[in-house]
Amino acid sequence: MDPAFVIGVILAFGALVAMITMEGASFTALIIPAPMILVIGSTIGVGIASHTWRDTIVAARSLGRMVRGPRLTPEAVIPFLVGYAEKARGEGLLSLEQETDGAPDDFTRQALQALADGVDAEDLRTMMDDEMAAVSSRNRVAARFFSSLGGYAPTIGIVGTVVSLTHVLEKLDEPDHLGPMIAAAFVATLWGLLSANFIWNPISGRLSRVGAIELERMTLVSEGMLAIQAGSAPHLLQERLTALSGVAPKTKKKKDQPAEEGA
Repeated sequence: MDPAFVIGVILAFGALVAMITMEGASFTALIIPAPMILVIGSTIGVGIASHTWRDTIVAARSLGRMVRGPRLTPEAVIPFLVGYAEKARGEGLLSLEQETDGAPDDFTRQALQALADGVDAEDLRTMMDDEMAAVSSRNRVAARFFSSLGGYAPTIGIVGTVVSLTHVLEKLDEPDHLGPMIAAAFVATLWGLLSANFIWNPISGRLSRVGAIELERMTLVSEGMLAIQAGSAPHLLQERLTALSGVAPKTKKKKDQPAEEGA
């Protein structure tokens, strides 16, 4: 599990709590159920209304993946692919069927099975490209859903503030209560901005990043499988995939270097 999201949210709310404490403000003045229910409930409701029900389900299901983070980094699949290349060169593509149970993910498993079944290069590329397009589409839908919530929340907070101020104007004959009532009216705006920038937008950004990492991994698997089918040498495949993944290769230390004169 990647703890970045949890750590980030805790730090954000922790900084808010620290500010409230240092300012000597009251937590009870900021945690008022009515505006919180309006902002959070209406934001989710409007978000659902602006998307299809399928989009909502996709977004809800993505929350676990968002918190968990990518299960496998792109560079982590390179040793698997190099091992498959070695096995294919030694025993043939049909032998890769034995590796399907130990594949690191479903995408790799499907590609291995296709290689073992003798699918030609064009059909294999089409199959993998279609799967990558489907995954990319799901990731975009989920990220856009929460991004839209981040856009709606501040405006809905203002709506809550306007409603509360309308109630304040009805109580002008009670000047002793105007101060607390006006302060409470702005809590809706606070929670609109807070939920947008502390919850919805970070979720959207996190989903976009996790989706990008997932596509990078799938791209490496796709290129690796096509190279294996073409009979690429394992060491050449490793160099190519390492370059594609952006991982800097480890440089070997030079031995027996002559000492500099005058040292």
